Amino acid sequence: MSDNDPHRVSADTDRRALLITLALLGAFMVFEVAMAIVSGSLALLADAGHMVADVGGISGSLLALHLAARPETRSHTYGMKRAEILAAATNGITLLLVAALVTFEAIHRLVHPSKVHGVVLIAVAGVGVMVNLLATVTMSRANRTSLNIEGAYRHILTDLYGFAGTVIAGIVIIVTGFTRADSIASLIVVGLMLKAAWELLRPAVHILLEATPEDIDLDEVRRHLLELPEVESVHDLHAWTLTSSLPIFTAHVVVHDECMTSGESGRVLDHLQDCLAGHFDVAHSTLQLESIGHVDHELGSHP
Repeated sequence: MSDNDPHRVSADTDRRALLITLALLGAFMVFEVAMAIVSGSLALLADAGHMVADVGGISGSLLALHLAARPETRSHTYGMKRAEILAAATNGITLLLVAALVTFEAIHRLVHPSKVHGVVLIAVAGVGVMVNLLATVTMSRANRTSLNIEGAYRHILTDLYGFAGTVIAGIVIIVTGFTRADSIASLIVVGLMLKAAWELLRPAVHILLEATPEDIDLDEVRRHLLELPEVESVHDLHAWTLTSSLPIFTAHVVVHDECMTSGESGRVLDHLQDCLAGHFDVAHSTLQLESIGHVDHELGSHP
């Protein structure tokens, strides 16, 4: 069993990793904003903006983790497990907004370059590399099969790459005096932000739109269910993802009439659900067993 197995990594482990990371990034964010103002570096300010998004994102991840752990109620029969998907989508949108602001300022400074203190740039970015490296190691121990946790991890990893680029920009400025390197480094950070945003928003939107999980082929599911001799046909197949690693499946299964009258329906149902769990890793399935002919007067039926 891998370290990232959701059954092995507890919610407490995830919460502790998020809290440690939040403390590290929060302290460094304040430090970086101050040094960006002192040095006049847009790259540092861009990274600080990204850090603001990270701190807000991790705070949102902590809240989502708390909400997802709440039990089911009459008004929320699945609980609030989808909160983590909303948090991931919010993180992605925030990254897009920060990227747009930094891009605007970076282009302005490419046209009208300003003085940048390369030594300060290197010193602050070097500290940023160490802080984000520590945060990355901390988050890597959490359950990254969760889109919520993976979103926080990708934020931090993006910062780590961004700070490495900022160090290089500082060296270029000191050696060559080419101050536009700061703006170029900022645009590289923007590229990393856009990549992280896409990798968060794509699966989050896929889940929110209740699309079929990418690793489930409904035609293959149908073939497996039809292998049982008692099964005549399968219709109204639906598959979606409630939250990370929690696919849901429903279907209407037509069985022979004698199966319904002989008391074998329970065995057939067990077999069908075992098939879904074993072959497709679907632990939550709802199957409606029907007799032949029922579909002829069933409302809203479809293949």
